[in-house]
Amino acid sequence: MADKIKKIGIIGSTGMLGKPVVNALLATGFEVYAMVRDIIKAKIELPIGVQLIVGDMGNPLDIENFINNVEAVHLNLSIKHEEWQGEFHTEEQGLKLFLEIAKRKNIKRISYLSSLVMNYQGTNGFDWWVFKIKLDAVRQVQNSGIPYAIFYPSTFMESFLNVQKMGNKIQLAGTSHFKMYYIAGEDYGRQVANSYKILREENRDYPVQGLQAHNADDAAKIFIRYYKKERLKTQKMPLFILRFFAKFSPKFYYASKIVEALNNYPEKFQSEFTWKELGKPILTLEEYAARF
Repeated sequence: MADKIKKIGIIGSTGMLGKPVVNALLATGFEVYAMVRDIIKAKIELPIGVQLIVGDMGNPLDIENFINNVEAVHLNLSIKHEEWQGEFHTEEQGLKLFLEIAKRKNIKRISYLSSLVMNYQGTNGFDWWVFKIKLDAVRQVQNSGIPYAIFYPSTFMESFLNVQKMGNKIQLAGTSHFKMYYIAGEDYGRQVANSYKILREENRDYPVQGLQAHNADDAAKIFIRYYKKERLKTQKMPLFILRFFAKFSPKFYYASKIVEALNNYPEKFQSEFTWKELGKPILTLEEYAARF
């Protein structure tokens, strides 16, 4: 059996979904190292105790230098809203480069943030290059020969403030046909940390879902009702407007595609095993919103 892991690196530490993992790993007692491009920003965003190493996913020397300091790595990669197809993507070329180096350097374990809604790819004629990259990224990790845990989350509660909030409005688009099991980043972070406590050489694929399911409209109403920092209201946009502006802006293009997928993906609860191994989520959407 492999030795217990003590030093964990994280790539993508300062974002909405990186910080909860960093906090949980620190709270669990791991030594945490973060590869960052902007060390000034990282010192502001990340807690004391995180070891910061400057590096870029497109530079093999940076990746190797980072891996030399750790035993395992959590990958929080994503396609940015402003990126076009054909550009360098950390979740595509960057991941391939990382896995090649990690395998050569005998990294002990990888954890990787993926997505549930990407499984909508190919349904009802839906075709999006971003989901193709995400699906291929999963295959890359699974075929790397490195022990892994891949996390497939539902929609994060943090999206209300970090993605959907504009001014005093929560932006919605189209018609949400199915319920989503909203999960708090804090609960997800604890599950990632727990995976490093219990797993050695096993491979795991973990759906990550919260306690309750809501469609997008009902979830927004709940968030607004319990959010007391300021008075919010919803603003709904027809999906065809997003699609029109998508012709001119990569951000609108990204928004139109992800909203279409979220509105139509028939998410089913499938996290029983995740809860059994890594712990049940704690926060409801009401409790999350009330914290503010």
